[in-house]
Amino acid sequence: MNELKILVIVPCYNEEEAIATVVGEINAVKRQYGLNLSVLAVNDCSSDRTLAVLRTLDCLYLDLPVNLGIGGAMHAGYKFAFRNGYDIAVQMDGDGQHPAVELPKILQPIFENKADVVIGSRFLKGTGFQSSAMRRLGINYFRRLNQLLIGQTIQDSTSGFRAFNRRALTVVNTYYPDEYPEPEAIVQFGLSQLRMLEVAVEMRERQGGISSINTSKAVYYMLKVTLGTLFVYARLRTKRSRQLT
Repeated sequence: MNELKILVIVPCYNEEEAIATVVGEINAVKRQYGLNLSVLAVNDCSSDRTLAVLRTLDCLYLDLPVNLGIGGAMHAGYKFAFRNGYDIAVQMDGDGQHPAVELPKILQPIFENKADVVIGSRFLKGTGFQSSAMRRLGINYFRRLNQLLIGQTIQDSTSGFRAFNRRALTVVNTYYPDEYPEPEAIVQFGLSQLRMLEVAVEMRERQGGISSINTSKAVYYMLKVTLGTLFVYARLRTKRSRQLT
């Protein structure tokens, strides 16, 4: 399966401290496993030296003129992957939370055609960095909400360590949630009849930068993602009903 064309998309907002290591680790895995893999960093209008660092690295990059947030940055990356004929797209954080050595675990179910979407989960084995108790409470809430809406349990519903095959790329090329997209996208995938699979991975604490979700933004995050998830559910259910009539 090493002939499949893979794009690893790394959204970056003020990641000057970690991005060089992230790209270096991905390229090391590429060489170790002989993967036909490219790295695309999406600079989301960073205010630090992220763009200057990217220009020195062995990777492709997009430089967004305005800040679109994580969902907008990933949508730009998915469109790039779709239009340039990549077979697989992988999302990895630019802050170093997703170790590149776990990439083969994420890719294997796609290689074996066992899934359209593979999600790296830190909770299946419970090893490595597990996030704070407050965040785990929020993740559990979205796990239950997703389960209620699509009938499938995704343990790590906020994980941004994900791989998509070409079928899933077709879906996210058309639409992808614009802000804090991960729980919302799970409902989108479920109602789009995509096969989702979680695999156990170890994550680590961010290696630099500051999280966009702090205590003061937590309430906004929960409200926004809940409403966004319900909106996606209502929109896609209505679309499916119209197609059946």
